[in-house]
Amino acid sequence: MAKKVILTADRPTGKLHIGHYLGSLKNRVALQNSGEYQTYVMIADVQALTDNARNPEKIRNSLIQVALDYLAVGLDPAKSTILVQSQIPALNELTMYYLDLVSVARLERNPTVKTEIKQKAFGQSIPAGFLVYPVSQTADITAFKADTVPVGDDQEPMMEQARELVRTFNTTYQTDVLVEPQGYFPPKGQGRLPGLDGNAKMSKSLDNAIYLADTADELRQKVMSMYTDPNHIHVSDPGQIEGNMVFTYLDVFDPDKTKVAELKAEYQHGGLGDVKIKRYLNEVLETVLGPIRQRREQYAQDIPAVYDMLKQGSAQANEVAERTLQEVREAIGLNYFK
Repeated sequence: MAKKVILTADRPTGKLHIGHYLGSLKNRVALQNSGEYQTYVMIADVQALTDNARNPEKIRNSLIQVALDYLAVGLDPAKSTILVQSQIPALNELTMYYLDLVSVARLERNPTVKTEIKQKAFGQSIPAGFLVYPVSQTADITAFKADTVPVGDDQEPMMEQARELVRTFNTTYQTDVLVEPQGYFPPKGQGRLPGLDGNAKMSKSLDNAIYLADTADELRQKVMSMYTDPNHIHVSDPGQIEGNMVFTYLDVFDPDKTKVAELKAEYQHGGLGDVKIKRYLNEVLETVLGPIRQRREQYAQDIPAVYDMLKQGSAQANEVAERTLQEVREAIGLNYFK
């Protein structure tokens, strides 16, 4: 029985944080190791340029950082094809063919795109490449005939647009060349992790993230600065659990749920200080992040080897994408000289 094909990706706009680890990386490693999937993991540098075109150095510097994070969490180039988007020329040509099958109005209606345009405050200066990136994503997915795409709940509109394009292409050209993808959503409890400050979004720009590359000291400092209950001034004061990031993180990362329940009860009753509970959370997070940090430091000692890994993965992926492109060209009828 043929394996299902997974494509998953990250934009290289900075180091990856524990929100990425919880929401996608951890699950990717599990899927990779299950043996049930042929896995492609893409560093989406072309997509990152859609809103960073005037700062390409940011993308270039982040590329290797993302690759190190991949290796550190356990993505294995022997089991997953790790590739760089810009090194797969077929993706650009596929994008052009798909653009002819979708209207600007349809792209503007995409809820995910509308939300991101608002977040980035483009106003009337929306880069054309950003507006059409759902089409570029469809090219990425279909180039490798991925039928499974791990995504968050907020990305379902992107998946629906990809399926629309696949159906439109196959119907227009009376073919079954393109494979219709389905979203693979993270298990319950592995969704978006809030920032250290209580903000619903963890991000570099908000300076509220714990990065996989953080040192033990940086981790400790960030945990000790976490948002708790502003009214919990004295140790003896009863404390609030809701909206308290320390307990939010303990719920996610501490496997000892009985211990967490006991700490919550003590905190709510009064008698448990923020410093003590933060120190405990730091120990829990260090158990998770310490081994990742150690592996990352080892891979960082040989950066040329990491680039070579990316080069080899991109070459392998390029062969697959090129075969799909030729099938697409034939379906359209562009094989004039054959």
